[in-house]
Parts: sequence; structure tokens; C-alpha cells
Amino acid sequence: MSRLRRREALWFYLFASPWIIGFVVFLLGPMIASIYISLTDWDSFTAPKWVGLDNYTRLLTDDPIFWKALWNTFYYAAISVPLGLVIGLWLANLLNKGVRFRKLFRTLIYLPTLVPLVATAMIFKMVLAPSGPLNGALGVFGIPGPSWLLEAMWVKPALILLSVWGAGAATVLLLAAMKGIPRELYEAAEVDGAGPVRQFWSITIPQLTPIIFFNLIMGLIGAFQVFSQVYILTKGGPDNASQMMVPLLFNEAFSFYHMGYASAISWLLFAVILVFTLVAFRTARRWVFYETEVK
Repeated sequence: MSRLRRREALWFYLFASPWIIGFVVFLLGPMIASIYISLTDWDSFTAPKWVGLDNYTRLLTDDPIFWKALWNTFYYAAISVPLGLVIGLWLANLLNKGVRFRKLFRTLIYLPTLVPLVATAMIFKMVLAPSGPLNGALGVFGIPGPSWLLEAMWVKPALILLSVWGAGAATVLLLAAMKGIPRELYEAAEVDGAGPVRQFWSITIPQLTPIIFFNLIMGLIGAFQVFSQVYILTKGGPDNASQMMVPLLFNEAFSFYHMGYASAISWLLFAVILVFTLVAFRTARRWVFYETEVK
């Protein structure tokens, strides 16, 4: 390299060094250490004892709570993510129309995403109480409300209901994408006789697929790592009916001090998230459309 290029490279690494150091020290280093810890028996009070793949074998063959937590996480992700996408798309489509006070509605819909998750969970704990507002509203119609957080049948739907509360972030992104769709496409469709429903499915949805795909990936990652809602509202109960992967990991690490076992859970969770993300990227070729692509 020339002297000028070397000087530019030096300045680049100098300015990027805070991020590089932070990445190595606080992310890459702990990740490598956790791989080693997952292969040991370590309770944080004694020296780690090498056990090889025993932690992974125990998880996959001799831990029914792990499989229950994995199933609960799948159940939560499989319903909350699509439901959040559908509600976000519906709200964005409504806000994209020329309704009165739409700026106020946009603010109100996005506002819940600004509230700290802990505060939201505490509010929902009161809303979902047996004598709370939700059961009171159901009682008006003669429907006896369940004990949402105390019954195994209803605790996961309650957590899914809480996840829908944060659909405002997806709504804002979808609304911004809708505003960027060329009006000429709709005018041409009207000339060809396409109605509003046909325009929505043939123009709006294909143009929004990149944003829908982004929301899908972020929603999957967030759903598989759900923690605060479970920890605050149910702590995995009743009878592990709401136990998820990250709360299980937290309990093993910081309640029982099984650091090696918890590290193994974390890497299995990483593998699950990686598989679902790769599948999503693989299938995206069939339904995600970009302006520069011709299919």
C-alpha cells in the first residue's frame, strides 16, 4: 500500500478501535468462554471440571423441563410473531388512509413501544388479574374470565396478548414503506379495473415484503429470547406452563449456579434461532421482492 493508504488505514482502525475493543472484550470473548464453560461442570464456587458433551446430552435426553420450555417458546413465537405482523399491517393500512386525527393515532399506537417493558408487564399484571379490567369487560357480556396468569391453559395466551401491545414499532415501519409506494402503480391498477382489495394484495403487499421480512426476522429473534414478561408475570409458572428458554437459562445460571449447564442451554438456543433465521432467509427468495430484482 502507498503511504497515503497506510495512513488512511491507520486512522480508520484508530477511530474504530473503541468498537473493536468493546466487541472483543464484551461480546466475542464471553462467547468463546461460554463455549468452554458449556463443556464443563461449574457452579461458580469451584473450579470448572471438564465433562465434554455431558451437559448437552443431559439437556436433550434427561431434562423434561428443557423440552417443555422449548415447546412453550415455539408456541409463543409461532403465534405472537405472525399475529404481530398481521396487526401491524392492519394498523398501518388504516393509518395510511385519510382519516381525521391520524397523526394523533400514529402517536398513540407507537407510544406503548416507548414504555419500559417492566412497567408494561406490571400494568398487564393488574389488567390480567382475576378481578382486573379485562375480566370485568368480559363479565359485561356474560363471559366468566379466567385467571389468566394462574391457569396453565391461559398463561401463554396472556403472554401473547402482551406481545401484541408492542406492535407499534412494526406499524411505523410498514406505514413508512406504504408512503414510499409510487402512486402511479395504483393509478395504473385503477385504469385496469382493479378494486381496493386487489390493489392491496397485488401492489401494497409485494411492495412491503422487504419490511415484512425485516419484521419477521426481528420478531423471531425477539420471541425466542423472551424473558422480562415471563420473569415478572409468572416466573415460568404455573407448573412450568409458561417457562421459556431464556428464563430457564437465567434460573440455571443465577438461581442454581449451574453455569456450565446454562451455557449449554444458551448455545442450543443460539442453534435454534440460527436454524429458523436461515430457513426464513432461504424461503425469502420466493416471496420477498425488491425494486432492483426481476423475477
